[in-house]
Amino acid sequence: MEKAKKITLENGLRIILAPKADSFSTTILVLVEAGSKYETKEINGISHFLEHMCFKGTKKRPKSIDINSELDGLGAETNAFTSLEYTGYYAKAQPKHLDKILDVISDIYLNPTLPEGEINKERGVIIEEINMIEDEPRRKIWDVFLELLYGDQPAGWDVAGTKETVKKLAKDDFIKYRSEHYLPQSTLVVVSGKFDESETIEKIKNCFSSINLGSKSPKIKIKEHQEKPEILLKYKKSDQTHMILGVRAYDLFNKRKYILEVLADILGSGMSSRLFQRIREEMGAAYYARASADLYTDHGYLVALVGADNKRIEEVIKACLEEFKKISEKGVEEKELQKAKDHLLGNLMLSLETSDELASFYGGQEILTRKLVSPEEYAEKIKNVKAEEIKEVAQDIFKNGKLNLALIGPFEDKERFEKILKF
Repeated sequence: MEKAKKITLENGLRIILAPKADSFSTTILVLVEAGSKYETKEINGISHFLEHMCFKGTKKRPKSIDINSELDGLGAETNAFTSLEYTGYYAKAQPKHLDKILDVISDIYLNPTLPEGEINKERGVIIEEINMIEDEPRRKIWDVFLELLYGDQPAGWDVAGTKETVKKLAKDDFIKYRSEHYLPQSTLVVVSGKFDESETIEKIKNCFSSINLGSKSPKIKIKEHQEKPEILLKYKKSDQTHMILGVRAYDLFNKRKYILEVLADILGSGMSSRLFQRIREEMGAAYYARASADLYTDHGYLVALVGADNKRIEEVIKACLEEFKKISEKGVEEKELQKAKDHLLGNLMLSLETSDELASFYGGQEILTRKLVSPEEYAEKIKNVKAEEIKEVAQDIFKNGKLNLALIGPFEDKERFEKILKF
């Protein structure tokens, strides 16, 4: 795979070039260090709301239809997203349209007019998005789990904010927030797929020459404290219970992150994984059962996610705990370890065939860690994970003082779950 290149301009703006000469597409991805972890309680949800507002018009393209029509006319795929630590804007199109998608994405990023009429309309859209998530417990369970882990601090708040905060946000709030975060030193432009390198660098310099300068506002470091297993129940009359059973783990800068990824794959990534086989194939108690490791700049966790029969939820929790305990006591055999490594790396290499995933792979690394690891380097890290390291990490994280259960279903009695929530 062709090597990615990082360039930092004089004003601090970073550019990542990730060429793929045989690609049928080019992706422009702009990332900024602005997510819900950069917010205060009063403006919770502003990162996400601002992402929406950037598509509502610029001086050059006064209305949202002007932006959307232009991109649709190119046959482009476009979207934006907000997470805890960053916001992203991207467009993917045929390589011949690079100039146009770069012009549109840079325009909405740099020059949103934030019309007050549109702000008021978009409130309703975002409130309906919040309502939609409330009605989708498989998505909402993540909010419940993060609230359980981090409580009343930014990592524990919903990325979309609350209906109350969304109703109060005004144009001045957006202007102030942009001036504190949408700055060259906290912005990254990724170009991936097929493109001419030298020409593209000059085009990015020109498009982003007007970016505002200023001093970046930092995020508050997450505080973590836990002594015993913790539970958070959200009552919902439903035919199925959705749960996350998870443990506190490591941040992105911890060398054990690669071991953690392999451990998560063994437990619940793929239809031959331990949790899927146990809970779905053997017990027949759930439709989905999987595991993942999610790591951020100053915190991280490993979780099992299951949507199960209400009547069998205690059975499912016990089964997950048994699988956690089994791997910490008995470890993993070489054959299963190799399968997990091959699965992880196979999935990664297949995903990197598309220019948008290639952009996300490099962009996500740079915006969070300011370092780039190539797919080949990443593969080496995964290949070097040893069976004894899996067991050591499992023993380190699968402890009562790190154990948490978030649950959405027709339950109000916390005590029944406290009795079984322990290793």
